[in-house]
Amino acid sequence: MSAPLTLFNSLTRRPEPFDPIHPGEARVYTCGPTVYNHQHIGNMRAYVFADTLGRVLSFKSYKLRHVINITDVGHLTSDADAGDDKMEAAAARTGRSAWDIAKFYTDAYWRDIDRLNIRQPERWTIATDFVPQMIAFAQSIEANCYRLESGLYFDTSTVPDYGRLARARTDEGEGRIEAVAGKRHKSDFAIWRTTPPGETRQMEWDSPWGRGAPGWHLECSVMSEAVLGLPFDIHTGGIDHREIHHPNEIAQNQARCGSADTGAQLWMHNNFLIDRGGKMSKSAGEFLTLQALVDRGFHPLAYRLMCLQAHYRSELEFSWDNLAAAFTRLKRMVLAAERVPAAAPADATDRRLLAELDGFDAAVSDDLNTAKALTHAETVLTAKGLDAGQRRTALACMDAVLGLGLLDLKRADLRVRPAGARIAEDEIEARLTERKAARAAKDFAASDRLRDELIAAGVDVMDGDPLGWEWRLPIEALPARNNGLLRSDL
Repeated sequence: MSAPLTLFNSLTRRPEPFDPIHPGEARVYTCGPTVYNHQHIGNMRAYVFADTLGRVLSFKSYKLRHVINITDVGHLTSDADAGDDKMEAAAARTGRSAWDIAKFYTDAYWRDIDRLNIRQPERWTIATDFVPQMIAFAQSIEANCYRLESGLYFDTSTVPDYGRLARARTDEGEGRIEAVAGKRHKSDFAIWRTTPPGETRQMEWDSPWGRGAPGWHLECSVMSEAVLGLPFDIHTGGIDHREIHHPNEIAQNQARCGSADTGAQLWMHNNFLIDRGGKMSKSAGEFLTLQALVDRGFHPLAYRLMCLQAHYRSELEFSWDNLAAAFTRLKRMVLAAERVPAAAPADATDRRLLAELDGFDAAVSDDLNTAKALTHAETVLTAKGLDAGQRRTALACMDAVLGLGLLDLKRADLRVRPAGARIAEDEIEARLTERKAARAAKDFAASDRLRDELIAAGVDVMDGDPLGWEWRLPIEALPARNNGLLRSDL
């Protein structure tokens, strides 16, 4: 396996060979969540993508240094420097402290990370832990800034080629920057937001520009430099960050370094998860969470597989049909893996396995083409006449990238109890035992009655299958006739 790793650089809009700054090491920074609410499944696609990137880098034998931030202050309700701080707004809306809200939703996010088999990064950076460093960073670039009554603002005209990442100053017009009173240019953005006279925030600190809080864009520049140094190799995020947040990070980094360097060699962005009504967003007040999928009886890894089936740079349409199809595919893969005989791992020497491993390597090395990589994994799962130890070695190698846990999962692990289920598992087993006795006694009327009762209770009876039964997916979860949105709990 020797395919060169090529990744698409959003800054240049072309694929580029990965050439790390530090030989043998890959330094990656991922923009993490703002923890004012649950993360919707569109948000979680970004972390499946970042995890896949990290797994591929490990697969290619790079020492991975991966950082994901937690934004618990500074992110306004508009990315374009307007509105209230999202944490403060959530606190006012719920009657809870901003600190309590941050902890609650950070813990919820971390649970989702675990359920999706997303590996822990080398470090989680919490924004409020870095406020002194943010103030020092802002002081170092103050020559590129100016004061307004509302705080310290960055003058985007002081850095070269502002907005190149978003191409905001071209006919492509990807930027969406709103005017704020007093700014020199509409693209200028807040470095520090001063608390208005007579007001008190729950999250505020003393600074040379008055008591207040850092701007959202400042956080990532500070935390990435603090942990990874400038420049580092790869910066990832959702495609929405390409318009405002990441161009502003780049501007800060350029001011900090006194050069045109953007801070990262490669800027990588995953595309939106969309439903029939458009991209998923919290702004409408309704959205799907990972827990909502689980409540419908879907295993979280069905969503991971759904993401892997599409290229990270393509839009991915969510529907219950698409999720159900991914779940079925996952069940088939786990069943095939269960049938691989237990054997000590052995070096893959079989030419068929080597060809599939080479194909898998070529796929993931081609800008993380996981859709194609999956087909090679399925061939290894199902091919006839392969040595069990060699097969297990090849599967372990592939699954280290896919992150599906194929050699550890059992089909029974995929039985997720729907929130609306009306029968307990021990009662299911008791009725199946009763039905087995009825069939042995040739009492087929009783056997059919018990089967129909289980079906009515949301259970599929699988005669002749060692698993015995599965939960039925709710009928309303299968068609894609609605927009698939569920209200989030706050």
